[in-house]
Amino acid sequence: MYCHQCGEHVNYDKDNYCQACGAKLEKEKVRAILHSEEISEELSPHRINEKASQNFSEAMRSSFAKKELDRYVGDRRKIKMNVEQVFSEVFEKHTKDEAEMLFAAGTRATTPKLRDIEATWPKPWLFARVFLIFALTYILLYIGINSFNNQNTLPGLIVVGSFAGPFALLIFFWEMNAPQNVSIYETAQLFFVGGAASLVAALILYSIFPVENMDVVGAVMVGVIEEIGKLAIVAYFIKRMNPIYILNGLLIGAAIGAGFAAFESAGYAFRYMYEEGLDSMLEIIFLRGWQSVGGHVVWSAIGGAALMYAKGSEKLAPHHFFSSKFLKFFIIPIVLHALWDMIGWPYAVLLLIAVAWFFIYVMIHLGLKQIVEMHDDEERRRRLSAMT
Repeated sequence: MYCHQCGEHVNYDKDNYCQACGAKLEKEKVRAILHSEEISEELSPHRINEKASQNFSEAMRSSFAKKELDRYVGDRRKIKMNVEQVFSEVFEKHTKDEAEMLFAAGTRATTPKLRDIEATWPKPWLFARVFLIFALTYILLYIGINSFNNQNTLPGLIVVGSFAGPFALLIFFWEMNAPQNVSIYETAQLFFVGGAASLVAALILYSIFPVENMDVVGAVMVGVIEEIGKLAIVAYFIKRMNPIYILNGLLIGAAIGAGFAAFESAGYAFRYMYEEGLDSMLEIIFLRGWQSVGGHVVWSAIGGAALMYAKGSEKLAPHHFFSSKFLKFFIIPIVLHALWDMIGWPYAVLLLIAVAWFFIYVMIHLGLKQIVEMHDDEERRRRLSAMT
């Protein structure tokens, strides 16, 4: 709850006066408002939006699994989504003007106020167009090397092929950022600078904790080292930008994970070309390209969202990294990363991708739920202000 005078958080159960400004708390008025909200809660537009956004596939989880996940997340409400609805705009026709309007989002002039933020599942589509641009560019560069044996197209082929999957996926997370408060310029900065910095952070950790063999212990070490390395850079940008939304953390994590994945894939492609030839390079670009949908991008997105889930509206502090809210989610990308490196079976990789995306949708749900609660808090403050 908030103080009607200064807007600071207060405890209406224990305090009689605001600890920040000293104003007397109007407890009876607050109780009356809360009582009226309980009566009309089912008719609240925000609750209706929330329920509409929770149209999940029930077949994904058993009754026991639903109860366990709800307890794990700390939310009594069901975690639901509608995948078909989220991607419903991908195959619809969109104009150039619509794309330009999207790219204008996140600036000081275009960032919506809290009351104007939609608490429903976004319907991204621009990411698919971005991927098609990368794919067309890749095909043209491939024709240059395959049909004309022009070596000048090789660097472009490596870069475009390695960046296509991670960057297009990043645009998806940028579109899913319902607050629309991070510009494409900031996102690109996170991708390039943050991605390169996270790669260097992981290399520093590898120099301290070298991994000799990719056995079970080695795979776990790789998962821990690389996820912590990326998280360190995610935390830096969260500290600097000081966002308040879980969906912001999801985007920041995805951007840094996408940069890490793109630079790493380009490195692998170059090594395979140098050591084994062009065909091996093309194979590794394709393999890492489609696998990027369930790799570093989504792992870091989960970590970034988990950190914001623990931080909330507070400034980032060391105790947030030891919060159960953070740790119970951050362990997921570490485990998924370790299993990914242990198992080479294709169907197992698909299962790991599905698990990672399930938790991505859980974090998106929590992000939208947070916006609903912020809407409700703002409405309470407005009503309290009107009554005083």
